[in-house]
Amino acid sequence: MTVSSRYAVPSGTADQLADLRADLGEVGYTSEGLTELLGPLASAALHRDQPLPAQRVLEASRAPAALLVRLLVLGLPVPAAELVDALPRTGLEGLLALGLVVPTGEGAAAEVRGTCDLRPYGDDRHDWWVASDLSELALGGALPTDHVLGIGGASTTLASWTPRPQVARALDLGTGCGVQALHLTGHCDEVVATDLSHRALGYARFTAALNDLELDLRAGSLLEPVAGERFDLVVSNPPFVITPRREGVPLFEYRDGGAAGDAIVADLVRGLPGVLAPGGIAQLPGNWELRRGEEWTARVGGWLADTGLDAWVVQRESQDVAEYAETWVRDGGHRPGTAEFTDLYAAWLDDFAARGIERVGFGIVTLQRPLTDRPPFRDLEEVVGPVAQPAGPAVLAGLRARTWLAEHTDEELLAVAWSVADDVTEERIGRPGEPDPMVIRLRQGGGLGRTVRLDTVGAGLVGACDGDLTAEQILGGIAVLTEQRVEDLRPGALVTLRALVADGILR
Repeated sequence: MTVSSRYAVPSGTADQLADLRADLGEVGYTSEGLTELLGPLASAALHRDQPLPAQRVLEASRAPAALLVRLLVLGLPVPAAELVDALPRTGLEGLLALGLVVPTGEGAAAEVRGTCDLRPYGDDRHDWWVASDLSELALGGALPTDHVLGIGGASTTLASWTPRPQVARALDLGTGCGVQALHLTGHCDEVVATDLSHRALGYARFTAALNDLELDLRAGSLLEPVAGERFDLVVSNPPFVITPRREGVPLFEYRDGGAAGDAIVADLVRGLPGVLAPGGIAQLPGNWELRRGEEWTARVGGWLADTGLDAWVVQRESQDVAEYAETWVRDGGHRPGTAEFTDLYAAWLDDFAARGIERVGFGIVTLQRPLTDRPPFRDLEEVVGPVAQPAGPAVLAGLRARTWLAEHTDEELLAVAWSVADDVTEERIGRPGEPDPMVIRLRQGGGLGRTVRLDTVGAGLVGACDGDLTAEQILGGIAVLTEQRVEDLRPGALVTLRALVADGILR
């Protein structure tokens, strides 16, 4: 396994990058432009690293953007003369000076090949370009261990789930090529981005400069480069993959932290109190190992002990160790049926067996440093179904609701006139001819897509929450109708009320 990538990281002057930025925008080399060029089928396939549908579309197109996809995404050689026409401000000399292409021929048949992956990326308010190392799709083989990953599944998941309050200082810990930092610049006054990999920092620097953005980039491991500083928001896509510590097993800088098991994520969670400002939020994806009979909530809950931080952890999926091994051996560019794949697969299985690990969970960890002197809240739950995209607004709203609940008494909770959120519907299931339903469920259309089963009292409480009467007043009415004492109804109603407020079903 090679330990150094083929090409140097591109770089250039402000004027050179301004020309390139103008050229890329003018020819429609944007997220929207490529979606229109490729169509939904080819776009989705390319996102899965399946190039054939895209190649078929590109072969039939003479658009400059099609030429750039072949060069900068698929890693194919393109005629130098056509490239000059596509990027008139930058030209071939400019691309060479930036280090984005290398020549592969001479004379009339001269061609150039891209040295890195450079593709459009954006959200509902921004269009950016992100540079990274050539993908496995372009390289056609196993990745170098110092590979700088581009826009991947973990980075897009984190970007979607990140809450985005307007804050003064933010930290992107383990920035890689700079994807999370791009998002942070849209709602944070100052963005610090760190990475152990100098190659990754080079790509993050190029990405930021190409998009005319400023980042405070620092080299170092995890929290070391920001020791003693405080941030209002911390996001991290840490090297959370659980990789065997055995000679011959490649350690990829973008995913493997070098520690045994899930220690990297556990240690990061325990260290975050030292960098969060009061009221500050941190979010990261992570893996956690599970032995036979071990509950994931106990495993992750142990990391949170003594941190003093609020925690909302959502487990999205779990895999048995064989599934997990297959996923990450393939991720490095090794294919089933080869000797290398079989050897690495066995190393993963041996490593898990030696430590008694049977499953690995994956989820999103959201932490907060309380503003007031109170016990931190803990909410560890499993959400495996589809959620609204982006999920960040629901995460921020859920965090705010949980904070409010932690800072208010039961009496204060009951004194609020709650309303049912607009995206909530009710489902009643019963036998034909029976006057009363057997099952009453609430379904949340947005957010995390909750489905909540209610008893009769809970259904009556929610049904009357229209913003006019307080929860205590509604409960009093239910007591009269059911001929029960309010004191007997209140404990169960409070449990229901807290859950519905936390999930945004009641507001």
